Amino acid sequence: MILPGLLLLLWLPTSMARHGPPLWGSLHTHGTPRCYSPEELPPGQVPPHLLARAAKWEQALPVALVSSLEATGRRRRQEGPLAETQCPVLGPEEVLEADIHQRSISPWRYRVDTDESRYPQKLAFAECLCKGCISTRTGRETAALNSVPLHQSLLVLRRRPCAPDATGVPVPGAFTFHVEFIRVPVGCTCVLPRTAR
Repeated sequence: MILPGLLLLLWLPTSMARHGPPLWGSLHTHGTPRCYSPEELPPGQVPPHLLARAAKWEQALPVALVSSLEATGRRRRQEGPLAETQCPVLGPEEVLEADIHQRSISPWRYRVDTDESRYPQKLAFAECLCKGCISTRTGRETAALNSVPLHQSLLVLRRRPCAPDATGVPVPGAFTFHVEFIRVPVGCTCVLPRTAR
């Protein structure tokens, strides 16, 4: 029983040395985040070494949807306003070619959330269109169930002002990156309502 544990302890350091520093090891030097000057890194950009080691944001749904949402938004502005902010009435003919978020009995829409101090700066956030859920019999909203958002934890980088020297006084345009997990609404589902007793 002790032998496998000792072997694991011996194997871990050699394995870590072979595979290089940990994912965010280069983010910090001796426990202090690196401070980037405006000359080193223009606004809106992330150091290439962080992008290379970071989670694959492009594959995450909240990131992948942004470009198509922006393109759809541009088309709608040209064609005129088309509000998709109310709880819809679903008919059998409408659900045949609709996307999942439109066919759901707890339908939702996406909006682009922009945060200049975050990387990725733009994320797709889901918003429930109904307070209740849509009845499969009538196609109309019913209060028998409640629509609630489903959340996904997403790792992001947060920009914060910093001091590049020992004075501790932040320099305009200088910033550092901190790792942060945020909860992103990615869809909606139906739940039983909470009843007061």
